[in-house]
Amino acid sequence: MTFRSLLLRGLLPAGAILLLAVLASLLLGAGDVGPSRALSTLLGDGDSDSRFTVFHLRAPRTAVALAVGLALGVAGTVLQAAARNPLAEPGLLGVSTGASFAVVIAIVLGASAASVGPYVAVLGAGAGCLLALGAARLRGTGDDPVRLVLAGAALSGLMNAGSSVLLLSDARAADEIRFWTIGSVAGRGTDQLLAVLPVLLLGLVLALLSGPALTALSLGDDVATGLGHKPRRARALAVTAVALLVGAATAIAGPVSFVGLVVPFAARALVGPDLRRLLVVSALLGPAVVLLADVASRLVARPYEMPLGVMTALCGAPVLVAVVRSHRMPAL
Repeated sequence: MTFRSLLLRGLLPAGAILLLAVLASLLLGAGDVGPSRALSTLLGDGDSDSRFTVFHLRAPRTAVALAVGLALGVAGTVLQAAARNPLAEPGLLGVSTGASFAVVIAIVLGASAASVGPYVAVLGAGAGCLLALGAARLRGTGDDPVRLVLAGAALSGLMNAGSSVLLLSDARAADEIRFWTIGSVAGRGTDQLLAVLPVLLLGLVLALLSGPALTALSLGDDVATGLGHKPRRARALAVTAVALLVGAATAIAGPVSFVGLVVPFAARALVGPDLRRLLVVSALLGPAVVLLADVASRLVARPYEMPLGVMTALCGAPVLVAVVRSHRMPAL
């Protein structure tokens, strides 16, 4: 694919969707400030209530959703390439749940949600990522997308059950833990975003550095070795990148599933399987998907809001079914 076709088929459509998603996030909400008042505010002619809503509530929330979508979209693309499996998604395989579970443990041990840094979530995401890739390398599991998802579901269920047990045993932490089981960008601001930004940027750099080796690994370990790459080192770099990205996203928004599945699926439909192009397009589509899901979560139950994690699950489930059907197991 030439740069011109990449621009026309991938970058321009993804960029246009992202721009519309950002605009929708600033204009639409569950409160009284509608699109016309919000647009007037963006043009410099709004009242105090609309300015507060747009600039102090929606704008920081939009920035957080952009960061979360960027992290999860790129992490899903890298994890699928490392596992060589189209269903290797951080939420489905327990990576996001591992990050959330680590934060829950820290809160129960006495920390507060405000004091828990992103590094706790990164450690949990790293453990979940290692378990996910370990399952992918089991005989008969890594080559079968359905069995890999089942293994990831079992791992996620186990850690969610652990979080529930801790929730029941510690009433003090109940409200804080509840945030880490559903996922949301509501109420998150620039302070939380700045705290995880170094981790997110480091994860992005490592993801880009792992791109050439993961592209060679898609042809098989022997071919990658023949081309001068070291498969174990490449996978370790990819695992580190995914742990940093998912940990940063989970630290600020809680567990948000299916983004890492939907984004690579859509990016692959636009620009094909080349990992370098997928990473670029996923970096645009990831924020767009999270923003659109967040906007939908504000509107479907007005004047209340649905959690972002619930909305991404509702939107991502049909994509999961489509991918599973395309890799359907033969009848037994």
